[in-house]
Amino acid sequence: MHSFLDSLRRMLSLDPPHPVLLKNKEQFADFNQGAPLNEYTFVVCDTELTGLNKRKDEIISIGAVRIVNLQIDLNQTFHRYIQPANINPNDATLIHRITPEELKKANRAVDILPEFIEFCDNGLIVGHFVGLDMHFLNRTSRRFLGGTLSNPGIDTMRLARRYKDNGKKDHYGHHDHATSYTLDDLTKEFGLPVFKSHDALEDALQTAYLFLYLLKKFKDGGINSLKDLYRAGRIRS
Repeated sequence: MHSFLDSLRRMLSLDPPHPVLLKNKEQFADFNQGAPLNEYTFVVCDTELTGLNKRKDEIISIGAVRIVNLQIDLNQTFHRYIQPANINPNDATLIHRITPEELKKANRAVDILPEFIEFCDNGLIVGHFVGLDMHFLNRTSRRFLGGTLSNPGIDTMRLARRYKDNGKKDHYGHHDHATSYTLDDLTKEFGLPVFKSHDALEDALQTAYLFLYLLKKFKDGGINSLKDLYRAGRIRS
């Protein structure tokens, strides 16, 4: 009941944003996109969901790993299950291998999200089709914490598309858009280490390897700053 009343007050704007969001916003008030890539911290994340309905479905797991000095730091990982308002045993077990019992024991989003935002700190959030993750993170954060995350986002799917589009054209000179950009297929194509799919932390690690692979390829092409990377992937912060 307490979390329901909290979320209701947040939606009605009766409470100010959660302190963790105020700190988060302050960290990016004067954000500089012009520094070399190795000077940024990246937080590669993935969310597991009850489904893809952007209005009704919920986050049931968040996984993340930090990249510091362009290296994955396995000592800085985040992995939490989140208890949704409605537990569908079939979806949770069959798709994500997360049992209903695990979800029933998990904390609610109102408790987990502040932890995740603290973990992200001043890092740039990286994800594969990151817009979907950010939609659910921001929708949940708006509901329970009274605002959204300020961390800029980077989409490895867009970066992969730009990288492959630059190198692959058909014999008429057109880009080949039939190629797959799923995380699994890109991992196989680029010969990257393989992690277990449909697990938030494992998918975050998978994405981290893809991200570093693409950064190296872009760096070889003269892309050295975050601003250059945004332009290369046509990404908005």
